[in-house]
Amino acid sequence: MSGPAAGTADAATTTDVVCLGESMVTFLPSQPGRLADVPSFGRGIGGAESNVACALAAAGHRAAWVGRVGADGFGDHLVETIASYGVDTSAVRRDPVRPTGIYFRTATDRGTDTHEVAYYRAGSAASAMSLDNVPYEDLLAGRILHLSGITAALSADCLALLRDLTAPRPGRPLVSFDVNHRPHLWRGGDADASVLLELARRADLVFVGEDEAEEAWGIVGAEAIRAALPEPAVVVVKRGSAGATVFSGLRPGPRSSNAGGAGDAAGAGSSGAGGAGGADTVTLVPALRVDVVAAVGAGDAFAAGFLSATLRGLPVRERVRHGHLMAAAVLTVPGDLTDPPARDHADRLAALDDDAWGRLRLGPGWTAADRAPEEVRTP
Repeated sequence: MSGPAAGTADAATTTDVVCLGESMVTFLPSQPGRLADVPSFGRGIGGAESNVACALAAAGHRAAWVGRVGADGFGDHLVETIASYGVDTSAVRRDPVRPTGIYFRTATDRGTDTHEVAYYRAGSAASAMSLDNVPYEDLLAGRILHLSGITAALSADCLALLRDLTAPRPGRPLVSFDVNHRPHLWRGGDADASVLLELARRADLVFVGEDEAEEAWGIVGAEAIRAALPEPAVVVVKRGSAGATVFSGLRPGPRSSNAGGAGDAAGAGSSGAGGAGGADTVTLVPALRVDVVAAVGAGDAFAAGFLSATLRGLPVRERVRHGHLMAAAVLTVPGDLTDPPARDHADRLAALDDDAWGRLRLGPGWTAADRAPEEVRTP
């Protein structure tokens, strides 16, 4: 079973993926060290959902980003930069009162004790997103709607918006949800765990890391994660250097009746659940060996690669491999975004046999090299 793919109705004109969420101006350190010691920063952009939109657009898909920014210079920079990747930003709204969010980070891996992030996003324009001020029809106009748990943490209005968008309804696009557990964004208590679980169970396709599932829900192991998320048609469990495990199955009934929206293009039937509706197909795909420059943005890039391959109706193994390849492109540059490998280059690598895939080792500059698969850097 190949799992759900986005539908093909009006494929020549329909947006492939709509991404909703906050994007911020990010300040990248000029050198390693504590924030207190870094003398200067370079300006970039960061935001899980806009990162996915930029990567998809750079890969040749019709991607739109919906968000809310301030009527300020940082808002101008965000919209212009995201649009420069080919993303449709026409549904972005400007807030005349609230500012655009910004943040500073250190150069170290997010998972280490020395990593620091200083957010200035409280009261941001994006935190005021609600059912009353987002262009609702634009959110439902794509074949896939991509959301993340970060948005749910920004405010009560943002959470209400995500609950509405993930509610079962006729014509709903395929809903992709990246758990993206960020404990520092939540307002205390255990609400984040229950909210993220609730939203994930209402989605069609879920991305979740083994580490964040343990941190948020106390759940250990890919099988236990799938058991906690029986409804989604596809659950992608990211396992770091061990790769990814994908559970794909069919649920008892569809969540939407949109024939062109959520799930008939790849032979999977209507989009829907796994374990509760029958036996899963379980696909394990090893990660690539990568010479990491900066471990930021990789999760968003992985989601973009997986969604890109989903839109193309590729088998699950190739979807995961494209996710790994897109992540490797970002891991080998300093920032959150980079140009992905050319599609034919990525397709050649994704089609390698298991032994050749296991021998790959990708370093800085690999995406620009027009090489045969066996010429990509190996040990």
